[in-house]
Amino acid sequence: MSELEQLRHAMRETERPDTVLDLAAVMRDGRRLRTRRRLAGAGAATLAAGLAVLVVVAVDARTGGPPTADRPPPAAVAPRPSGSPPTLARSMEPTPPPPAGDVPSPKPLGQVIDSKVRYGTEQRVYYVVRVSVPGEPKVTIGLAAGRRLPDGMLTTDILVNDVEGADRRPGFHQIGYDERLSTMPVPTFGYFVGPAHRVIGTVDGRQVDARLARWSVDKQVVIFWFDPTLLTPGERLDGIIARDAAGGQL
Repeated sequence: MSELEQLRHAMRETERPDTVLDLAAVMRDGRRLRTRRRLAGAGAATLAAGLAVLVVVAVDARTGGPPTADRPPPAAVAPRPSGSPPTLARSMEPTPPPPAGDVPSPKPLGQVIDSKVRYGTEQRVYYVVRVSVPGEPKVTIGLAAGRRLPDGMLTTDILVNDVEGADRRPGFHQIGYDERLSTMPVPTFGYFVGPAHRVIGTVDGRQVDARLARWSVDKQVVIFWFDPTLLTPGERLDGIIARDAAGGQL
C-alpha cells in the first residue's frame, strides 16, 4: 500500500464511530507526503535545467544551427562576477616579426643629380620621383633629397611635392627645409618651372645664389639647392626669385 493510500485509509478509519482519531499519525503521514512531493518537484526542475544545458551546448553560437565536424560546440564560459572588468581574449597565434631592412627609396625618374656635397663617402643627391595625391590628378612628381652610398644604393631623407594644383605650372613649387638638423643636414632645395638661369634667396637682408640643374626628363623643371656653407640648412628664406638669361625676373 502506498503512503497516499495509507493516509486515505487512516482518514476513513476516523469516520467509524468506534475509532479513536490519531492526530499525530495523520499529521506525520501528511508531512511525509508533502516532503515526497517537494523532492519530486525539485527533481523535475533539475531535469528541466539539465535539458536546457544540453540544448545550449548542442547549438552552434556562430550559426544558430547544430555543430558540425568543422564547427565544434562552443566551450562553456563561467559567468563574470558583477562589477569586474571584461577580459579580452588573446590570440594564440604568434605575432609575426617586422620585416628586416630599411624601406627602399622611390625609384628616380630621370637622372640623379649630384650636389657635390659629401658626408664622408656618401653623396648628397637630388632626384625626381613619382607621387600620387588623392583628388589631384595633376600632381604626379615630387623632389627627393637623398644620399647615394658607396655601393650605389639610394636612401631618401626628405621628399617634397605639391598638394594641390599642377606640378608643372610655371614658377616656384614646394621648398624643402631640414627640420631635424642631423649629422648629415639637407641643404635647402626645391624646383622652379620655367627658363630660370639664376635663383636667388634672401635671408636676413642678404642674397644667396642657389646652384641649379635641369631635370633630364623635362628641361623646364629647374632643380636648385643652396650651399650649406652659405645658407644654414633649416634656416628659412625671407624671399626667393628667379631670373632668366637676360637678367629679367620671372
